[in-house]
Amino acid sequence: MRMKLCLPVAVISLVIVVPLEAQNPAPPVASRTRAITDKDLFDFIWVANPQLSPDGTRVAFTRANVDEKRTGYETSIWMATTSGSQPPVRMTNAKHDAQPRWSPDGKHITFVRGGDKDETGKSKPPQIAMLSLAGGEAWILTDLPKGASGPIWSPDSKRIAFLSSTTLEDIEKSRRNKDSAKSKETKQLEPESEHESDVHVISRAVYRSNEAGYLDPKRHGHIWMINVPATSDELTKPVQLTSGDFEEREIVWSHDNSRIYFLTEHIDEPYYELATTDIYSVPSAGGNSEKLATVPMGIYHLVLSPDGRKFAFHGSVTLPVRSYSQPDLWVMDAAPKAQPKNLTADYDFDMGSSVGGDNTAPRGGNGRTIYWSPDGHWLFDCVEKQGRTPLVRVDSQSGAVSEITPGDQAVLDFSVTPNGRTVVVLVSTPVAIGDLFSVGADGAQTRVTDLNRNLWSQLNLTPPEELSYTSFDGKRIQGWIQKPPDFDPKKKYPLILNIHGGPHAAYGWVFDHEFQWMAAKGYVVLYLNPRGSTSYGQDFGNIIQYHYPGDDYRDLMIGVDELLKRGYIDPKKLAVTGGSGGGVLTDWTITHTDRFAAAVSQRDISNWASWWYTADFTLFQPHWFQAPPFEDPQDYANRSAITFVKNIHTPVMFVLGESDYRTPQDSGGEQLFRALKFLKRPTAMVVFPRETHELSRSGEPWHRIERLDHIVDWFDKWIMDIAHPEYDVRPQKQAPKPAL
Repeated sequence: MRMKLCLPVAVISLVIVVPLEAQNPAPPVASRTRAITDKDLFDFIWVANPQLSPDGTRVAFTRANVDEKRTGYETSIWMATTSGSQPPVRMTNAKHDAQPRWSPDGKHITFVRGGDKDETGKSKPPQIAMLSLAGGEAWILTDLPKGASGPIWSPDSKRIAFLSSTTLEDIEKSRRNKDSAKSKETKQLEPESEHESDVHVISRAVYRSNEAGYLDPKRHGHIWMINVPATSDELTKPVQLTSGDFEEREIVWSHDNSRIYFLTEHIDEPYYELATTDIYSVPSAGGNSEKLATVPMGIYHLVLSPDGRKFAFHGSVTLPVRSYSQPDLWVMDAAPKAQPKNLTADYDFDMGSSVGGDNTAPRGGNGRTIYWSPDGHWLFDCVEKQGRTPLVRVDSQSGAVSEITPGDQAVLDFSVTPNGRTVVVLVSTPVAIGDLFSVGADGAQTRVTDLNRNLWSQLNLTPPEELSYTSFDGKRIQGWIQKPPDFDPKKKYPLILNIHGGPHAAYGWVFDHEFQWMAAKGYVVLYLNPRGSTSYGQDFGNIIQYHYPGDDYRDLMIGVDELLKRGYIDPKKLAVTGGSGGGVLTDWTITHTDRFAAAVSQRDISNWASWWYTADFTLFQPHWFQAPPFEDPQDYANRSAITFVKNIHTPVMFVLGESDYRTPQDSGGEQLFRALKFLKRPTAMVVFPRETHELSRSGEPWHRIERLDHIVDWFDKWIMDIAHPEYDVRPQKQAPKPAL
């Protein structure tokens, strides 16, 4: 039974905040002039990390956009008022500002500034900066050699705690280098002191990570603190509060300002252990850290209740060992040796999660957390539920969950004032990237930002049609059909089956540029959540354990069959693509059927054994395989597409990132490409330099566009008979197109 929503206190509604010249109504869909293009990405504006002022009258946020040279992204801090009297205004002038945080007294905003270049052109490490709301330019508070991040204000607004991997040795070395730079004589007499080895000496199992690259086992993030200066001329020196051989994260102040709580994992090599998390605290005036409790799971989003007696956090149980362990909302006493309580154990959906698209902010995001109501009775959170992501409130005693934001949409982030009277959400839909809205007591949403209004007023975007069907064993599968803007049900269209990664992830009611672009190019796009997807409960997600890929492939093929029954798909013009886990299933599909006329496999894994030995994390093994490959090689072979490569007759392209350590190219598409070339089957490989596993979501802007182009161009070549000789060895020597 679903509870009727009654927020404990009134919620202030906001009015639209846009420039006066942009307040005319947007043209109706029918009058919008064109379909979306690949290069519209250059003009996208993303909103991230909304932060309400303590009094609820303003909201600060990170605004991201493609930079002028179109080689990267810029982020800046902006602010919108709740009165509607002013448009959103830019608060900072640098090009890499993010993570805004209000001081509790509402007088200042701190943020992280990064990306500035030194005199040699090298990027400086990010530092903590501060802006006075009374006016004036922002000023930098820290100058640490290894940078600073994650600033958190003390409740009395007098101090800021933050994280840095800087050591005292780094500071001393930086001082020496500055002194040395002032003296050519010293620099000439001590040439050896200028050499810093770049050799990686590796002794740990986890030694590199996607995006971060090679890891330094001797460097750990620790907690630092700085007193807030009264003016930009006042010099204050940051103080290191913690040290040691373990990483620390998630700073939480006690309400009396005396202590700082944080999370850490005191395990020499987490690679060999099931996840546990230690909650520690350290005196804010300095002193020894003390362990409060050990939680037998990986936890995140730690928050302290208003009375200081309880913690809330997200976490997933580690036992029994599962391929997929659903995240829940937990509470526990803020006391030594306290035991956590799973508030949402009976609510079978993913707490603190969101359905996925390809257009969350490529920079400056990751600000989501949990909020307590002022009386401690409610917890505000997001939940991933059957392809949607509503904002919910959870009873902190009973665990009862009620939705605040209904509708087919995804709440990507949100902010709540300390008094609980103002709630702002960052909302995306299949036809809107994401903007800020206030939430009324009845759940109604009032627009706060409309940053893409000018571009969106030109575009003819259409929402997808939801699809639901029964698979071979009675399980219900949810999916969506994205049709071309000028769709005519009497015509026959080519189809692209687009498979999500994870495998424990989910498509849903959220914007995806790729789907809209493919539809604009004349394809119907089918995207499904087969078994193993999130947002449908623990059992549905974990059912593929030790059987991946497998029955999820059958779910996908039945989905294609369901769509073919509708009569507007040409069965001879089917294409399939997917990235990461979707690349795994793309490989599996073309080794098990010839029904597809073309395929593009992205960031795939074609050889599980190779992946076990080369990926940046192999903690998956007890969760996805019951033994390592040297003990049970047949299990790995049975689930690897490379084993069945001779079955591939579908023309296939592989799209890979050169710096992808999550699914290294030599354990995926590169192996299949080499085998298919040996077999003289039609294939191509596109490798993106500098790109990691995040190519499709936050890769370099031109690379993201080129990726879209290569996918559709490959399909156009084999399905629409459009010439693309760049994919041919020699046009006259290319292997003949397989008969359909």
